[in-house]
Amino acid sequence: MILSAIFVVIALAALGLLFQMRRGRPSSEVLQNPGAYIRSLDIDAFRNLIDPAEEEFLRCRLSAPEFRKIQRERLRAAAEYISCAAQNAAILLRMGEAARRSSDAATAEVAEKLVDQALRLRLYAFQAILRLRVRILFPGWRPASLRVVESYEQVTRQVVRLGLQSPVRGVAAAL
Repeated sequence: MILSAIFVVIALAALGLLFQMRRGRPSSEVLQNPGAYIRSLDIDAFRNLIDPAEEEFLRCRLSAPEFRKIQRERLRAAAEYISCAAQNAAILLRMGEAARRSSDAATAEVAEKLVDQALRLRLYAFQAILRLRVRILFPGWRPASLRVVESYEQVTRQVVRLGLQSPVRGVAAAL
């Protein structure tokens, strides 16, 4: 009975995230000035939130109820970081789609990689948010590592490369 309730909660969370991801598609107005809509992320702070060593440090220093409370707050903050990265990826995906049509072959190639990596980041973000939501319910559970940070850094590198080949209106600086 409890297991089926958990699956129902997970399914509802997945549907909610799919709806949120669909709703988050940027408009053409965003593409006119994407640097104004890209939200900057503190990758070091995010790494700290998902660091197993930091979690273990808190587990040893805090009582069990305090640890669960603090860990839930940390997990909510991590989910917010990931949601922000997914929104940035949606904007970068649209930018990459537009840049793929460039007559410059090098720009089109970099844009193709940006599209691929932005899609991958959105997928990783979706999976990571689901895992974090489950961990909020069960703070002691330790899922597989989140690949969002590495994927976000790859997307950032592609934006910088694209910026060197064509203007991306301050997007690389905002990331």
